Amino acid sequence: MLSAVERKIEQFVSDLNDKEVSALYTKLPHGKRLRAKLILKIAGSSLSVVKTAAIVEMIHAASLLHDDVIDDAYTRRNKPSINALYGNKTAIMLGDILYSKGFFELNNISPEISKIVSNAVIQLSLGELKDVSLSKTFNLDKNIYLEMIYQKTASLIEASAGAAAVLAGKPKDAYMTYGRNLGLAFQMIDDLLDITSDSATLGKPALHDFVEGKTTLPYIYLYEELDDAGKTKLRSLHAKVLHENEQAWILEEMREHQIIEKSYFEAKELIDEAIDLMNTHGEEALSGIAKEMIERDF
Repeated sequence: MLSAVERKIEQFVSDLNDKEVSALYTKLPHGKRLRAKLILKIAGSSLSVVKTAAIVEMIHAASLLHDDVIDDAYTRRNKPSINALYGNKTAIMLGDILYSKGFFELNNISPEISKIVSNAVIQLSLGELKDVSLSKTFNLDKNIYLEMIYQKTASLIEASAGAAAVLAGKPKDAYMTYGRNLGLAFQMIDDLLDITSDSATLGKPALHDFVEGKTTLPYIYLYEELDDAGKTKLRSLHAKVLHENEQAWILEEMREHQIIEKSYFEAKELIDEAIDLMNTHGEEALSGIAKEMIERDF
């Protein structure tokens, strides 16, 4: 039923009756539509479910447009980003249009669904601001990191599961917990891939997050393991362009202290908890989506 979601998004965009917006939308990579898959798997394929999935994907696309501007990212899934092709102003306005159309269409679903999704967008925006602020410091507080990735990434996945549960008449809180775990694990894996994947796969330089000033979970764990000299060196490399020998030192220290394995295990624990929770509700079919969150290359 993902094809129905794609058609609904195209219809929503077409309803705007703006040729430029329609042309720009065709330049956006669709990705794996994990949020839409989650909604469909929980709630089926009625018209209101398809509309909700389409709205969530539009909101997600809008957030990525803004994210690329904030991060000065010129590729998205190995293709030129909208800001690279047409400039930051166009990318921001297209994001605003998709957000606005999504909110407008939410009014045709239900007040409860509107509240769930709208609150997630508030959290998403707060998380994006927090991510920008944290990039100015060498953050070593794991709880602050977890709060930021919850807001920036997990909140919309949590809302997707919760909205789908409401549409299907299922217990909202349990499904939102499931979605929250998925979202946290998804971002943790993203942060790991920034370290473990090559530049061709990522579409950006390896260790890009650290260069941009982001202290993700692996760097927090690495800092805890280093001696005083290592701690000082890691701090000195934060938010600067890394030479090959500096990259190699970070990667070697992570290998020596098994940082990647430790971080991956934490993400996997969240996924296992999510699967166990859904199994108690007879939702064994949701395990595949959960595993897809951490078994990926990008």
